[in-house]
Amino acid sequence: MEQHHKIIQVVGYQNSGKTTLMEQLIRQATAEGLKIGTIKHHGHGGIPMNDSKDSVRHEQAGARIAAVEGDGTLRMSIHRSNWQLDEILAIYASFKMDIILIEGYKNEHYPKVVLLRTIEDQVLLQKVSNISCVIYWPTYPLDKSLDYPTFSIHDKAQYMEFLMAEMRGKI
Repeated sequence: MEQHHKIIQVVGYQNSGKTTLMEQLIRQATAEGLKIGTIKHHGHGGIPMNDSKDSVRHEQAGARIAAVEGDGTLRMSIHRSNWQLDEILAIYASFKMDIILIEGYKNEHYPKVVLLRTIEDQVLLQKVSNISCVIYWPTYPLDKSLDYPTFSIHDKAQYMEFLMAEMRGKI
């Protein structure tokens, strides 16, 4: 797919703060005049509901396009046996977004923000590729220096400044 916009993924396990971070990024980027599209991976099984709470939160934060995919259903209401992320991105290409924020899809190759809440979440650092930064909770014992920028979830000003620079970087 020919890419004319920046793509950033936000990944982490359940209740790590992915949707809240997505909302923060959407609000800040739209306040700066950027056009944002979002894609949420419904990773908990089953077909996402018509009123998927996370994609509704993306819309309410200012996303121009918000979709959720799960179990072969893309909630823009396009049905087929299976959806690959690159196929969804191809649909989004026609909407001329500045940035596409992806919540989930841990195994894809786009630049990632990784959220870590507990020591059990650390395995995610070995499972994913292309990590831009890590945002960690106080319940995650950051006991060593990592090879990428790290931010406490409570240092919102610092991680938002870093992520907004990343988002503006290749538009």
